[in-house]
Amino acid sequence: MNYQELAASIIKNVGGEKNINGLNHCATRLRFNLKDDQKAQTDAIKNTPGVMGAVAKGGQYQVIIGSDVGTVYKEIIQVVPKLSEAPADKEEDDRGRVAKVIDTITGIFTPILPAITAAGMLKAVLSLLVVFGWIENTSQSYQVMDFMADAAFYFLPILLASSAAAKFKTNAYLAMMLGGILLHPNFVNMVNSLEEGQGITFFGLPITAIGYGSSVIPIILAVWFMSYIELIADKVSPKAVKFFTKPLITIAVVGTVSLTLIGPFGHLISDYISTGIQALESFSPWIVPLIIGAFTPLFVATGTHYGLVPIGINNRMTNGYDTVIYPGMLASNVSQGAAALAVSIKSKDSTIKQLASSAGLTALFGITEPALYGVNLRYKTPLYAAMIGGGVGGLFMGIFRVRNFSGGAPGLLTLPSYIGDDTLTYFTFAAIGAAISIVVSFVISFILYKDPVDDAVKDETVDTTDVAGTDNTLSNQSMTLVSPLKGQALPLSKVADAMFSEEILGKGMAVEPSEGLVTAPVDGIISATFDSKHAVGITTDDGMELLIHVGIDTVQLGGEGFKYHVNKNDRVKVGDQLISFDIEYIKEQGYPVTTPLVITNSAEYGDIIGLTEQTVTHGDALIRVVK
Repeated sequence: MNYQELAASIIKNVGGEKNINGLNHCATRLRFNLKDDQKAQTDAIKNTPGVMGAVAKGGQYQVIIGSDVGTVYKEIIQVVPKLSEAPADKEEDDRGRVAKVIDTITGIFTPILPAITAAGMLKAVLSLLVVFGWIENTSQSYQVMDFMADAAFYFLPILLASSAAAKFKTNAYLAMMLGGILLHPNFVNMVNSLEEGQGITFFGLPITAIGYGSSVIPIILAVWFMSYIELIADKVSPKAVKFFTKPLITIAVVGTVSLTLIGPFGHLISDYISTGIQALESFSPWIVPLIIGAFTPLFVATGTHYGLVPIGINNRMTNGYDTVIYPGMLASNVSQGAAALAVSIKSKDSTIKQLASSAGLTALFGITEPALYGVNLRYKTPLYAAMIGGGVGGLFMGIFRVRNFSGGAPGLLTLPSYIGDDTLTYFTFAAIGAAISIVVSFVISFILYKDPVDDAVKDETVDTTDVAGTDNTLSNQSMTLVSPLKGQALPLSKVADAMFSEEILGKGMAVEPSEGLVTAPVDGIISATFDSKHAVGITTDDGMELLIHVGIDTVQLGGEGFKYHVNKNDRVKVGDQLISFDIEYIKEQGYPVTTPLVITNSAEYGDIIGLTEQTVTHGDALIRVVK
């Protein structure tokens, strides 16, 4: 693979160098912060050799590469060196609050995961040595290995300070100094030497006697606060002595506020989270692992799983173990791997077999993005199988209260992280839960998966006269749906509504209409009409369920600008008029007129293929459905 060409192609298709605000990467994905996501040519990126997929999620534009992501990242940095530097000025960010929060969490925790993983695996190896009696927990060898493993956990505030500083665009060295203040041995000794009733004061200000080793939330809040104080210190410092006064003011103010207010507040939040998890666990320990096991693929696809990672880390730092987040993620990850491997075995397509086998193995070991984007989301049935298997495995581990002691990428390689408390009990149940997830997901995926038709079918010339006369039978053959509108055909991914673009309602196509008339794309019965007259449902004799939805959010118009030509339960033929609408009026009211045509029971069909992205008129072939 020519990585230079791949990097150049990616840069071009994300909108060029000027459209890129920032770039980092995780184990499999390039994570771009783009000025305008709409400039990215997602279809072109997905079709680039070396790219497994692309998606705009969690406030980032993510390009899935796989295990070669580090090499591609380096090549991009060679072309755009400024991406390796944290920008000095905060640029305007018009993303939603949720997207900003998710992006912030991702940016803070992703860089430190290698250190946490290394520490966790060292802890697991140490526990294994003790369990099998190969080392005594009183020996010097044990103590040395123990503090080596503990280093990343104990000094976690300093690691987080560095990554948080990059995310909040403040001075990393001052941020790490702030972490050092919270962990300084003198402060720790003061806290440990206090007797009951005693306290610590700083110029009359009370300092809560708390240890911040292995803490998560206090340092993140402190660095966030520092990002604002540093700007103020920069403005009030005389230019001649700014080199001295700016860091002095920053550390004096932020250090004091962190010890007296922010640190105790962050510690309180951590305790509340831990207490809440423990209460939920005592009430019904299986609920959260079940939910995490079933829905982690969707969390990963949206980037929201990074909101769960800190909870798992906080649980381990506070209680010594995590029983809800990491066990559920273990079940989910191995389920995705098993579902993809089932595809590799059943598929007769050599390309799919190769992709699914490599992606499946990677997912079993804890890195799921290649399997998720390259196989499971693409073919849907493996995704359903993975969610079922992950839910069943998560339920099992929740019932038996499996404990994770040291984190790492949830997968078969990190099963030793379930060894702790000088027992193999949790490791055993974790292994059984993982095995259950693998078997259930593999079997369901193997049964449900069907190879898609060859892409060459997209280029076939379809006689629309014959299409109009079809009896809509899908048994043992494919069926073609014609365009209900005149205009520009578009993939659903370009519809400005996640309900359609993410195919939540089903697969299909969309049309940007040039005239306001909707005709029947297929023979069938009008199965749904609406008071707002903006949409219509059709059910074919074969059971296919279609939804034609004129415009985005046009239900808000209350029927103004729309007219039905049919009633519910009417039988229609291809080409019959269904809805007429006033394009100009709808646009004047501020609503897009992009019209999706969605097969709402898509899961019942082997494949649904868009046939064109060109200009179409009524009766032109638009979608091929394969039984």
